[in-house]
Amino acid sequence: MIYTVAERPDLLERMYELDGTFAPFMSADPVLSSLFAHRAVFADYTLLAFDPADPDRIVGRAVSVPFRLSRGDDETAELPESGWDQVVSWAVEDHHAGVRTDTVSALEISLAPDYLGRGLSSVMLRAMRDNCRRLGYDTLVAPVRPTAKHLHPRVPMEEYVTWTREDGLPHDPWLRVHARLGATIEGVAPLSMTIPATLAQWREWTGLPFDASGPVEVPGALVPVVADIEHGYAVYVEPNVWMRHRL
Repeated sequence: MIYTVAERPDLLERMYELDGTFAPFMSADPVLSSLFAHRAVFADYTLLAFDPADPDRIVGRAVSVPFRLSRGDDETAELPESGWDQVVSWAVEDHHAGVRTDTVSALEISLAPDYLGRGLSSVMLRAMRDNCRRLGYDTLVAPVRPTAKHLHPRVPMEEYVTWTREDGLPHDPWLRVHARLGATIEGVAPLSMTIPATLAQWREWTGLPFDASGPVEVPGALVPVVADIEHGYAVYVEPNVWMRHRL
């Protein structure tokens, strides 16, 4: 069964109990705290899936937010280069301003580790599309985090998104799930998530020494983290891929 948190308000405090598959540093994105603080606001846009054999166990989470893409006098606005971080900021800003939204952005689909590879990701994405349609939207966009890009951290995302299989579908498994449901690639969001932290934090998260300035390849990171030893910090700027579902 899949429910929105609005349908099951009792799940509001449980929605993040699901063990995700993301690297530890991903939870340090400064914008994430704003999303967490507004999780009740976006309850209609958050879906939770339950194990049929254990109806109290959450095995999937799909989070999205509504926002206005056409902002100010710009009625032909393009999807932002700052991707994930920007749409979260816009969604929160639009909520507080009472702005009428026109687009929904997917933010995350997470599964219990033992449910990976069992088709639930596609089920959750379909449910998110259906939920957007139910709420009156005709467009779902997604700053997609390609699941196999971490295997090629030195390859520019602009090049990676051009890789395809013989059947013409994207090489990347997660891009392929979206494409099979009709989504199209709109472009790259080069600044989708920015995670600055001290060298001590990066060492704790990764177990790596971070003892030289420059790019550092980190397990789970889509591109290298850039370290500045002299100033005591490192910054991860993650590119994502904008995809558009026309509903």
